[in-house]
Amino acid sequence: MSSSTVLAIIGTYRKNGVIDRITDAVLASAQNAGAKTEKIYLIDKDIKYCTNCRACTQKEGTPRSKCVIRDDMDEIMDKIDKADALVIASPMNCSTVTAVMKTFTERIVCYTYWPWGAKAPKYRITNPDKKAVLIASSAMPAIIARIFTKMVNLLKETAIVLGAKEAKLIFAGLSAIDNKQEIKDKVLQKADKMGKYLAQPL
Repeated sequence: MSSSTVLAIIGTYRKNGVIDRITDAVLASAQNAGAKTEKIYLIDKDIKYCTNCRACTQKEGTPRSKCVIRDDMDEIMDKIDKADALVIASPMNCSTVTAVMKTFTERIVCYTYWPWGAKAPKYRITNPDKKAVLIASSAMPAIIARIFTKMVNLLKETAIVLGAKEAKLIFAGLSAIDNKQEIKDKVLQKADKMGKYLAQPL
């Protein structure tokens, strides 16, 4: 049986910060369980804003349509399509994901079919076959952030659009107390568990 491929899409601005280190823990666990892993830092990529032209949403019948904008999104989405499992990670800024992650989520509209005249888009991927782990952090306690913001819903919707059949969550609250914030043992233990989960076939 071939190894699972786990791709991490990271929307943090701080390499080696809380989100990055939790992601590393998940990927290390997945590697130890036999998976191949890769990280993509969105801040290192050329990702232009969606213009809402909806040219990519008009053609029916393909898992992913072609965006008219030429940048690094084609490369990123090619890797997403080939991956068996995804990690989608972002800290919370202004009660939602970071701007670079939001830019990414707007550009994946090409995974939907939304012709002119239709009231709402439909998922192109009708038989999802990926696992996903969502990683989020916030300055506020995790329980408060999950109740009073829509960040987790956005991350879940992103995973579903990209073909995730199921998505699990790691949420690290109270993560902005120190410049070099320590990650709680229970979060790292969950990261280890989630890495093993991603390495196993769906």
